[in-house]
Amino acid sequence: MSLTSDVWWKNAVFYCLDVETFQDSNGDGVGDFRGLSQRIDHLAGLGVTCIWLMPFYPSPNHDDGYDITDYYSIDPRLGSMGDFVEFVRTAADRGIRVIADLVVNHTSNQHPWFQAACSDRDSRYRDWYVWRDTIPDHGPTDLVFPDAENSNWEWHEPTGQYYLHRFYSHQPDLNISNPRVREEIRKITGFWLQIGLSGFRVDAVPFLLETKGIASPMALDPHEWLADLRGFITRRQGDAVLLGEVNLPYEDVRRFYGDGADELNMCLDFNMNQALALSLVRQDAGPMVHCLRSMPSLHRDDAWAHFARNHDEWSLDKLTEAERQDVFKAFGPKEEMQLFGRGLRRRIPTMLEGDQARIRMLYSLVFALPGAPVLFYGEEIGMAENLDIPGRMSVRAPMQWSDDASAGFSTAPPDKLRRPVVSAKGWGPGTINVAHQDQEDGSLLNWMQRLIRRRRETPEIAFGQCSFIPVPEARILGLRYDWGGRTVLLLHNLGDARCKTSCQIDGTDGWAGLSPIAGRGKYALGDKGTLSVDLPAYGTLWLRAGSGGATAITGG
Repeated sequence: MSLTSDVWWKNAVFYCLDVETFQDSNGDGVGDFRGLSQRIDHLAGLGVTCIWLMPFYPSPNHDDGYDITDYYSIDPRLGSMGDFVEFVRTAADRGIRVIADLVVNHTSNQHPWFQAACSDRDSRYRDWYVWRDTIPDHGPTDLVFPDAENSNWEWHEPTGQYYLHRFYSHQPDLNISNPRVREEIRKITGFWLQIGLSGFRVDAVPFLLETKGIASPMALDPHEWLADLRGFITRRQGDAVLLGEVNLPYEDVRRFYGDGADELNMCLDFNMNQALALSLVRQDAGPMVHCLRSMPSLHRDDAWAHFARNHDEWSLDKLTEAERQDVFKAFGPKEEMQLFGRGLRRRIPTMLEGDQARIRMLYSLVFALPGAPVLFYGEEIGMAENLDIPGRMSVRAPMQWSDDASAGFSTAPPDKLRRPVVSAKGWGPGTINVAHQDQEDGSLLNWMQRLIRRRRETPEIAFGQCSFIPVPEARILGLRYDWGGRTVLLLHNLGDARCKTSCQIDGTDGWAGLSPIAGRGKYALGDKGTLSVDLPAYGTLWLRAGSGGATAITGG
C-alpha cells in the first residue's frame, strides 16, 4: 500500500504543542527543546505520528511567538539549534514526524527587515512591507483583534506613511507582491526542510495571499504563487506537507487546495468544528450532517484536518448570531469565558463539565470524521483552561505531568513559570496529570491511547468513500466508509439518553457479520441488511464488516 505511506498525512494523528509550556529541562520556568525531547516517549506511547510545533523562533513574545524577529534560528529561551536537531532526530527515532508553524504573513516590528524599512523610504527593505501615504479605499476593513486595534493601518511618523498590519500593530504585514519577499519565503521553507522538518502548518493563509491595500499589482495570481511554493517544497522533499489555517466558508477553502493537488495538502476544518459545537449543544447530528453534505470533494492526495479544540479561541464566527448565543449559553455563559463576541476561551472538558462519557464521545466523533485528527497538548488527559491568563492564551497553560505545585512542568516555583498552571478546583495538576492517569486503566489518557490505535488501524476513514448510515434518530450520527473492499460503520449518540434504533444498510451481501472496533453498545445485523443498535447516552460504536458474529456487546 505505497499510496498510504506516500500521503502519510491522510492517516496521521497530529499533536500541536507550544515548546515553552510543554516541559522545562533547566528550571528557568520556560519549556525548551531538551525538555520536549525528554517527553517524546509520552507522545510515542500515545500514538502521535506528527508533532506540530507552534512558533519557536526568536521573538519579543508580544503574541506568543507569532511576532518573529529571525526565521532562521531558535529562540534562545527554548534552546539551541543543536537542541532542535536532537529533538527532531529523537522524534524520528520514535516514528514521529515534525512540522512547524510557518508565519510569513507578517513579522515583528523588531525584525531587522522592518527596522531597516523604517530607517528611510529609500531602504532596500522598504518595499518588503506595505506602505501608503493615505489609507486606501480598497484596503481591508475587517479587524482580526477588535479589542486591541481600531485600524489595519499604523502611522509611522519618522517616514510619514502608514504601514499595513492585518493583526496587531506590532506585526507589520510583508508585501507578498514583492518577488524578493516571495523568494525569501522559499528560502525559509527550504532551510527548515533541510534541518529535518516534514512540512509546515501555514499560518493565516487567506491573509498571506491577500493583496488588498497593496499599491503595486502582483505579477502573478496569489494562488499561482502558493502553487509555486508547494512545487518548490515538493522538489526539496517529496512527502512534505502543507497544512493551512483557512477559516473561510467551504467554497472559499476549496480554492486553497488548488485544481490538481497543487497548493495546500490539508486545511484545518473550521466549518466542521463549528457545526460540531452546535450539534453538541442541540444534541442533534443535523448541523454536522449539513456540513458533511456541503464539504467539497478533494483530490485523492489531499485531506481535511479535524479538531475538537485548537490553540486559539474556539471560533464560532460561521454560526448565526442565534446559534452562537446558544453555544455561549451552554458552554461559556460568563463574559470572561468569551472572546471578541465570536468565540470561547475554554477547553473541552470544562465546557462539558467534566462529563467523561460526553468528552469521550466527542473525541471519538472527531476521529471518525473524513480526514486526519489533530490534538492540542493536554487534551489526552482532559486539561482545563486557566481564565486568569489573558485572551486566547487561557488554553496555553503549562502541561500537567504530575501533581506537584509546578505540575511536573518545571522545577521552578509556580510564581516563576512562563504561565501559571491551571488552578481551578478539581482541574489543577493535583487532580489531573499524566502520572496518575498513566496508572489508571480507565483513565482518559489510556482511553485516548486506545482511540488513536483504533484510528490508525482503521485507514478506511482516511482513504475510503464516506457516506451516511440512514439512522432515523436525529441524535445519532452514522458514518460509513468503503475502501478496497472493506467497510466500517461508525455511530455516535450525541444525546444524553439511551437510543435504540434500526435502519437498512445497503450492500451487505457477502458480509460475514460485523465485528467491533471500538465503543460500547449493542448491535445486530439482520439477514436482509437491517442494522439494529442500542447506544447508551453519549455512546459510540465502531464496527467493521466482513468478520465476527452477528451480535456483540463491546466495552469502553
